[in-house]
Amino acid sequence: MIDLKDLRANPDKYRQGAANKNSHVDIDGLLSLDEEVRALQTQLQQLTAEKNAIGKEIGQIAGRMKKAEGDDKAALQQRMAELQARPNEIKATEAELGEKLTTLEGQREEQWLHIPQPADDDVPVGKSADDNIELRRWNPEGELAFDPAKPFAEQRGFEPKSHIQLIEDLGLVDFERGVKIAGSRSYVLVGDGMRLHQAVLRYAFDLMTQINGFTPLSASCLVRHQTLVGTGFFPHGREQVYDVANPTAEGGLALTGTGEVGLMAYHMDEILTPEDLPKTYTTVSTCFRREAGSAGKDTAGLYRIHQFDKVEQVVICEADEQVSRDWHQKMIGYVEGFLQSLGLPYRLLQCCTGDLGPKNADMIDLECWMPSRADGKTCEDEGGAAGWGETHSASRLYDYQTRRLNLRYRDPADPKGKKTLFCHSLNNTVAASPRILIPILEMYQNADGSVTIPEALRPYMNGQEKIG
Repeated sequence: MIDLKDLRANPDKYRQGAANKNSHVDIDGLLSLDEEVRALQTQLQQLTAEKNAIGKEIGQIAGRMKKAEGDDKAALQQRMAELQARPNEIKATEAELGEKLTTLEGQREEQWLHIPQPADDDVPVGKSADDNIELRRWNPEGELAFDPAKPFAEQRGFEPKSHIQLIEDLGLVDFERGVKIAGSRSYVLVGDGMRLHQAVLRYAFDLMTQINGFTPLSASCLVRHQTLVGTGFFPHGREQVYDVANPTAEGGLALTGTGEVGLMAYHMDEILTPEDLPKTYTTVSTCFRREAGSAGKDTAGLYRIHQFDKVEQVVICEADEQVSRDWHQKMIGYVEGFLQSLGLPYRLLQCCTGDLGPKNADMIDLECWMPSRADGKTCEDEGGAAGWGETHSASRLYDYQTRRLNLRYRDPADPKGKKTLFCHSLNNTVAASPRILIPILEMYQNADGSVTIPEALRPYMNGQEKIG
């Protein structure tokens, strides 16, 4: 949620910000509603002031009437009657204005929630993901050396199988029974497929909690709609969410598409102290996405599915842009370390304004090299896009979520400790599986059809070195 005070002062900033994000919102309509709301609030405040003044004057007149006589007393009695009648008139007016105010506030909030956060000035302007800019790549060296700019067979000595072929040959996933159970884009991980999936999640979780010091939390997969509004997944993105058919009396319930929702809502409606910050949390949770609008895209295999598990990292920090930027880089660094320890070639993409979504001031995607997505090409083909698949996304949101969640901290510059500021928030995937299994299986496959287990994952698979 954007700052309405800033919108009033800098409407062009938000008009341009929305245009850069291809967001068709009515800035002027929101400003008009806001003006009406504030005018009604002023009228109600004036009526309250009038009631207070009436009460004070009635007390004064009552005192004077004790000593008044004749015409003076009659005049005071008439004035008293007028004053005593006025509160009923005010009450009726307040009720009318209050009802109108409630309606207008609801209309204002509905429009307010749709206004996107403007991208930072250093984010490139673009229409879609096609306009994202590659920042850098990383390729493994030594025994695992691989360069996506060269053909797979030239470097490994054999033509690669897709992850679909590998999991079928090795019996790692059962798609047929998965579809029978839950419909399209469903699967059942079997045997070493399930073990590898769990190994990745446990390794990523331990990396964040034991090595990088994040606090582990459980995050509910079933949440109230209020938390999805608070984290910016409603109203935008609602089409991707599974609603639960039997909501409670308190409101609707839905299944989350990321552990970010539960981690951020953990401190909803709280005021933290400066000493509490930063809050660094990680969780592993099951995630659900409808993948609405993605018919025909990656329908086979493990890339685009309805249910998966994800290790997520969230940071809640002080309201300082440079602090947020520093955390953004740290969080990306944690993921780069994770991918490098697995020996997976990857690249970083600077997302353009058209690919940021409403919430983000900036977002960096990490994409792993997946030979099956290249389909015999190298990463230099298709404008440099062949073979890459998104596995991580690191977002910087400033106070967009925390305003919605009413998550604040006490301003350390206020000696009385009464002033509060909205925190900043950031999030980034650590590992989403089974999608991350695609590059692992495809990059670690051997000529004989087996798959070598990455060394970093072997302790989580009882020392097993190969599958098949």
